[in-house]
Amino acid sequence: MHPESWQLTDDLDDFLARAGRFLRSRPAPHTVPLTVTDTLRRHGLHYYGSGTPLFGTLAAADGTVLAVLTHTPPHGLCLTTVTLEQAEALAERLAGLGHRFPEVSAERDSAAAFAAAWRRRTGREAAVQRRQRLYRLGELTPPEPAPEGRPRVAGPADRELLLRWFGEFAQAMGEGPGRDAGPWADARVSYGGITLWEAADGTPLAMAGATREIAGQVRVAPVYTPAALRGRGYAGAVTAEVSRAARAAGAAEVLLFTDLANPTSNALYQRLGYREVADFAVWAFGD
Repeated sequence: MHPESWQLTDDLDDFLARAGRFLRSRPAPHTVPLTVTDTLRRHGLHYYGSGTPLFGTLAAADGTVLAVLTHTPPHGLCLTTVTLEQAEALAERLAGLGHRFPEVSAERDSAAAFAAAWRRRTGREAAVQRRQRLYRLGELTPPEPAPEGRPRVAGPADRELLLRWFGEFAQAMGEGPGRDAGPWADARVSYGGITLWEAADGTPLAMAGATREIAGQVRVAPVYTPAALRGRGYAGAVTAEVSRAARAAGAAEVLLFTDLANPTSNALYQRLGYREVADFAVWAFGD
């Protein structure tokens, strides 16, 4: 496979015209590029940072799209499923153009294939940073008994809380500092995309978010409980409420990712009715 088979662009509309049908053909495993490109379309190309995003498609001779990539600096490269040959061609294409990425995220085998190809092409060491599992909601089973408190959709008055919790969540996930959480909070509040679990006196105890519906799917993210409040069922309760609301609003699929290093969260989501779809991995690249 020739590296030029990968067509690269910074034009979102051009990319979606070529890749949109392919992404929508498998909305669950393609949830990240679907929601990322929808967010860029709604809020502008620099929603995630000041760098210019990169998009790419790999097509067969008849024009059928086989794989796509998205890169929204300062985040890493996101790939759909690729073969070893396709990953090698992509690594050669991107390295030849001088591109650099802090990490790659994809289904487990595809991420490993690209990481190995990137190491061969650039000499940059690669190591697994996170192993993740994508789940799809089956029959929702809310926790019984429910913990104290009640759900409430976050509003503009909750902005400072959301900024603080977003930063704490990012730190807990091992993400580097520096991203301005303001656009994220404002966008989520604009469509009711964050639900809080609060005590009877209104004290916030946990939060769960949900992406906008696109291609029939909604992804629950992020889910966060401050460290001092964990182990009391708040995360399960607020996740169940967000999942219920997504279903009630008409989502055909409700999805979420978990960190496989956290057996507590994986067990929790399975008790709520989430079932495994596929394993993903994030590989980080050294300097």
